[in-house]
Amino acid sequence: MRANSLVREPEIQKIWDDNQVYKRVVDRNNGGSFVLHDGPPYANGDLHMGHALNKILKDIINRYKLLQNYKVHYVPGWDCHGLPIELKVLQSLDQDARKDLTPLKLRAKAAKFAKQTVQNQMASFKRYGVWADWSNPYLTLDPEYEAAQIEVFGQMAIQGYIYRGRKPVHWSPSSRTALAEAELEYPEGHVSRSIYAIFRLVNAPPTSSSLLEEFFPDLCLAIWTTTPWTFPGNAAVAVSAKLQYAIVEVQSLSGDVSLSAGNKKRRLGNILKESKKPFLIVASDLVPTLEAKWGVKLIVKKLLLGSDLENCRYIHPIDNRECPVVIGGDYITTESGTGLVHTAPGHGQEDYVTGLKYGLPVLSPVDDDGKFTEEAGQFCGLDVLGDGNVAVVKYLDEHLSIVMEESYEHKYPYDWRSKKPTIFRATEQWFASVEGFREAAMNAIGDVKWIPPQSENRISTMTSSRSDWCISRQRTWGVPIPVFYHMQSKEPLMNEETINHIKTIIAQKGSDAWWYMTVEDLLPEKYREKASDYEKGTDTMDVWFDSGSSWAAVVGKRNGHSFPADLYLEGTDQHRGWFQSSLLTSVATIGKAPYDSVITHGFVLDEKGLKMSKSLGNVVDPRAVIEGGKNSKEAPGYGADVLRLWVSSVDYTGDVTIGPQVLRQMSDIYRKLRGTLRYLLGNLHDWRADYAVPYHNLPMIDQHALFQLENFTMNIKVGYEKYQFFKIFQIIQRFVIVDLSNFYFDVAKDRLYVGGTTNFTRRSCQTVLAAHLLSIVRVIAPLLPHLAEDVWQNLPFRYTTEDGSIAEFVFESSWPTQNETWLAFPTKEIDFWEKVLELRNEVNKVLEVARSEKLIGSSLDAKVYLQTSDASLASRLFEMCAANNDADTLHRIFITSQAEVLPSLENELISGIPFSGECLIQGHSRVWIGVSRAEGSKCERCWNFSPRVGSFPAHPTLCSRCYNVVGVQPLPAVAVTS
Repeated sequence: MRANSLVREPEIQKIWDDNQVYKRVVDRNNGGSFVLHDGPPYANGDLHMGHALNKILKDIINRYKLLQNYKVHYVPGWDCHGLPIELKVLQSLDQDARKDLTPLKLRAKAAKFAKQTVQNQMASFKRYGVWADWSNPYLTLDPEYEAAQIEVFGQMAIQGYIYRGRKPVHWSPSSRTALAEAELEYPEGHVSRSIYAIFRLVNAPPTSSSLLEEFFPDLCLAIWTTTPWTFPGNAAVAVSAKLQYAIVEVQSLSGDVSLSAGNKKRRLGNILKESKKPFLIVASDLVPTLEAKWGVKLIVKKLLLGSDLENCRYIHPIDNRECPVVIGGDYITTESGTGLVHTAPGHGQEDYVTGLKYGLPVLSPVDDDGKFTEEAGQFCGLDVLGDGNVAVVKYLDEHLSIVMEESYEHKYPYDWRSKKPTIFRATEQWFASVEGFREAAMNAIGDVKWIPPQSENRISTMTSSRSDWCISRQRTWGVPIPVFYHMQSKEPLMNEETINHIKTIIAQKGSDAWWYMTVEDLLPEKYREKASDYEKGTDTMDVWFDSGSSWAAVVGKRNGHSFPADLYLEGTDQHRGWFQSSLLTSVATIGKAPYDSVITHGFVLDEKGLKMSKSLGNVVDPRAVIEGGKNSKEAPGYGADVLRLWVSSVDYTGDVTIGPQVLRQMSDIYRKLRGTLRYLLGNLHDWRADYAVPYHNLPMIDQHALFQLENFTMNIKVGYEKYQFFKIFQIIQRFVIVDLSNFYFDVAKDRLYVGGTTNFTRRSCQTVLAAHLLSIVRVIAPLLPHLAEDVWQNLPFRYTTEDGSIAEFVFESSWPTQNETWLAFPTKEIDFWEKVLELRNEVNKVLEVARSEKLIGSSLDAKVYLQTSDASLASRLFEMCAANNDADTLHRIFITSQAEVLPSLENELISGIPFSGECLIQGHSRVWIGVSRAEGSKCERCWNFSPRVGSFPAHPTLCSRCYNVVGVQPLPAVAVTS
């Protein structure tokens, strides 16, 4: 077993590939199928540590299930459509090439890029040691996949869940497309230009006029917004029916508040510089806050309820339209702002919902590039996030409509691809009506097992509160929304016949057909004579609809798969991504979730708990961990198994950390584990199964060791079944590296090396070591498959499975069968051996004192004395001193030359014992421990002291045990050397 994992691991992977081991094991297993459905990584760029964590976790589970006799079906997938790939293609072209780029040319280049990325990423996943059906992956650009996706879309459309509407959506001006919630990120440090603005009331309904008439014509509604550019789209001001509002008089400025406070720059509006100031309506709870912020005195003149303000009318400050005051929803609070909300149904989801209730116009005078349209009048052509925003603020202030402007830092949605701010903008889009099946989706969530359990709350909250899903994108690289529009009326044509026809075409030719085939060919026969009246839609589907249909394209179609999948496993961000899009498409079409269980893992951070970024220089690259960095001293190559050991060591249900120090620790643990396995292999070099000593003939120390081994294997199995790999890591570390090495292996060396090759105690020890090797190598195999296979290929004997076949590879060996005999080790013996192990630790403490005082060097230089008033314990210890087999004798347990149990502590018995100590075993049995020099002389072969050394004239330097070995066995022939 060579230690160079950088060389050895690829050799082992070649053995697996050449022998098709994964397929062999799957074909042979007959314990039912297990499907972990792969969430498709995006085919764009190199893999990062999050990919490694994800794929290795999946592989650990799959390999464990293989050992448990399951037919494991694991089809790796890739998400291949979408804007990032389209942008990569565009960035690679010069201006002239872009001009000549037709949709079909762009799609061909995007497909080529995606397929090449898939090959690169696949090679990396294989190097991690991940087993999968690599020759038959699923790609979302495959024709059969696209056809299955069209089928899902069609079923949702036929059931009435797909509709076209003009609604506000997240729009990315930088990418010129609508975005789903999952395509947004909220970076720290975004600063908006917020304003407190006023709208002048012009009349009140009869029910409220008596409350307000004394303040006309100088009565204004005060609002606060972080998006002044939405003012051209304002259609109402919303208030809460339940809140109390105050009409306030604005009085005297108390000092200058135009100076910046920290970085929150504030500037008072021109209205406050006027001698006559208007009365303002604000939430009464916010009066003290607004006084402090604006630096004015607000005198409350009258209190009223929000419901009193409903249907009042105000003049729009830009285009002089009359607009209503309306009652809004729970989003109106007194946590910030004024308690009144500027409402632009074309620029916000809550505003849109309120607008529907009141029949408000959906104004959105903004184009695809994020610039004002002619509808915005004087602001036409200005960028809403730049000079357009500035121009609106300037106009409002010049027209005495701003109380204050201030910088405001808050979370704001950015396009996750271009890293630039987005806007809310009403456009004609295709939507999936989540409202139509929300209750069914919520019920389906309750039928799924969520790991960790709290992730159920997360997806429940997101699903219960989400708005309808905007599924259309204004891009070329994607699956087309299969719709035709009447040229005159713009009415869409999309029904079961047209969708099925397009599905059949795409299944045969791929989605490129939508771009190169004519409308006539794309329409079913009965519509062809009207083909000239229609044009193809140009929208493509949201990539979350692509990946969210994978259950239909893979789980529902591939051989060996059955719906629903047993398990989905992805990062915690997929509660709003793939977990949710898969749930929604599946529930909408089939009525149930596409998964029985869902596991989520956290993000990978650096050793300090910081997010990894190139700018911070703290990125840990999985390839560099495996193969090493440019500087091999600073960044050595650890191989895939050390990376896998790290994955097993972390509690993945939260965020996890990795870095140079963590990797060094993992490498050290891996080396010790490997050393343990080498020790086992080395001591079994001459072992054959028929040498095994029957269980009931084994010394008690060996029966106890097998009992511990069986418990170890059972506990490991529990860890795998609960997907708690970090507990497995801890158990392995404690049992294999600490407990075995510190006790059993330590004690075993004497009988393995000294007693002769065919000696009973050596054979009994080898019986135990063989059991340990065969169990340990199999239970670590899911975590460390390369190490386990390396051990298996170096087994000095062949392993026969229960069905009589030879297991040539570790994964053909199956999980260790539970041994009821080993588990039946008597309870009183378990208790006694716990006492012996505790006593051994206490003896070692006294031996260490004797060593530090130079009485002894090695523990074999010592004799140990024990005395206890616990009669039962004393009796058992006395029996061990006189044990029939050498393995159970007390001095072998202590690794001393002699041990004696004293009947009492009378002076004549202990006066010559120079070192002693006392302890309480298991808190109640008091034991006195003494240490002296061992009696007799040192045997030059085994280094034990014995009064018998010197008794054998032929071998005067040997003890009786060594004389029996050497005197009986002929010495091996020695080569003659010159």
